[in-house]
Amino acid sequence: MTDEVLEGEPLAGLRIAIPETRQLDVLAQMLERRGATTWRCPLVSILDTPDQDSVRAWLERFNAGAMDDLILLTGEGLRRLSAAAEREGGYEAFVTALQRVTKITRGPKPVNALRELGLKNDLTAHKATTEGVMATLSECDLHGHTVGVQLYGEEPNQKLVDFLRQQGANVDAVAPYVYADESNREQVAALVEGLVHGNLDAIAFTSQAQVKRLMSVAQAMGQQDETVAALRRILLVSVGPVVTDQLADHGIEPDVMPEESWFMKPMVRALIDRLSA
Repeated sequence: MTDEVLEGEPLAGLRIAIPETRQLDVLAQMLERRGATTWRCPLVSILDTPDQDSVRAWLERFNAGAMDDLILLTGEGLRRLSAAAEREGGYEAFVTALQRVTKITRGPKPVNALRELGLKNDLTAHKATTEGVMATLSECDLHGHTVGVQLYGEEPNQKLVDFLRQQGANVDAVAPYVYADESNREQVAALVEGLVHGNLDAIAFTSQAQVKRLMSVAQAMGQQDETVAALRRILLVSVGPVVTDQLADHGIEPDVMPEESWFMKPMVRALIDRLSA
């Protein structure tokens, strides 16, 4: 689909909730310019981990050449590590160490973050999920390697860590950022009520943390089943496979997901395609 197809008001009359935080206004404007009415409710924010000592220690090991490979699960994580290295006066050493190791990326966002540093990845996961990373690395000899793992938020990803150890690798994981509540509980509760009572036609999730927060509040309200039913009833939009996997944990499948490029603009295009069809 070309950008010209995105002009006009193909989303006229659509009432859509957007739980995005960092680029909330950007996504809202994309949708509103095409005629949609948006319900803005940022569900989470991203902060540097309060455990900066662990990040500094990991950077010291990484910059000293202790790792052979680095798995980058998110672009956000690489940017946070780069910023931490700069604060500690080790930015150049960090970039040099990145050049030396084999860089494995899950999805396009860490690829873009590497490009910002003037670097390229060495391996791309077959699919932008933990399973995709494991499938890609199952073809590699990791015996005796020390593999750095940049985690997704505070999620320890024990499945990936166990896989790497089974492959004979030593694992050195780092969690450079955490997710924190953004909207207060009353705002999220209002969103849950809006979903359950049919006041929305669609919702667009751009991170798995958003799904977790919504479900957590719905459960506390005693309305998790009703929320799941509402999400199955309305037009459910996912930005990519990681979000889709999180939805699947609740027995929900999205109606819309970009096929290849998992960013907001392709997500809006896929939504318009779906409505046009």
